Amino acid sequence: MLENTRFHPGEEGNDAEFARELASLATLYVNDAFGAAHRAHASTEGVARFLPSVAGLLMERELRFLGSALDAPRRPFAAILGGAKVSEKIRVLENLAGKVELLLIGGGMAGTFIKALGHSVGDSLVEGVLIERSRQGEVKLMLPDDVVVADEFAEDANKLTVAVDSIASGFMIMDIGPNTGRRYSEALRNCKTVMWNGPMGVFEWEAYSQGTRTIAETLASLDDATTVLGAVPRQRRFRRWTCRTR
Repeated sequence: MLENTRFHPGEEGNDAEFARELASLATLYVNDAFGAAHRAHASTEGVARFLPSVAGLLMERELRFLGSALDAPRRPFAAILGGAKVSEKIRVLENLAGKVELLLIGGGMAGTFIKALGHSVGDSLVEGVLIERSRQGEVKLMLPDDVVVADEFAEDANKLTVAVDSIASGFMIMDIGPNTGRRYSEALRNCKTVMWNGPMGVFEWEAYSQGTRTIAETLASLDDATTVLGAVPRQRRFRRWTCRTR
């Protein structure tokens, strides 16, 4: 058992000498870490340059689930996107908009869409994005109609639940509101394939976890659906995907 490679300065920089050092400990490299495979780090991409390399069985399973979910999904097909930055997921949005019937938006990125509809979003994160496809009816885009806001980014901040057209200056979106959670849950009830990436709010803090919890409980209750769940923790160091078919 080695030390956590994240503690080594050469890991995230994909240092060739560090990768060579790791490779010297083995005769074959099996990458079964689907959640880290998108990172070109020394212990992933780097080691593969010095050893015969293959994908593991878990990697195969994850790719098989993702492939079938995207290429031949059972319908209705829904995607749920949350998290903070639209810029990191804009290509995902554009790609999914041509595949899904239903697109649900939450988290900090909801502010972008609320802003695009002409509402003030206070101090929430906002980045430019086009929603023309939804206006043309190519995909049903569902946005929050109420949100939990706070006057600072802190667990013990003053918080309110307000309509999306009533976000005051000095407040920021921290979670979807209870009515939005109910609407989203109802819309997902009949879906046969659901892909979810990114939380509905700052779920690490109990005060802003209800939206994410509501969606998770809804997906867990689906009797006959394939769900692909992905989360990006705030540290943005690890990505974990879990696939389930019922």
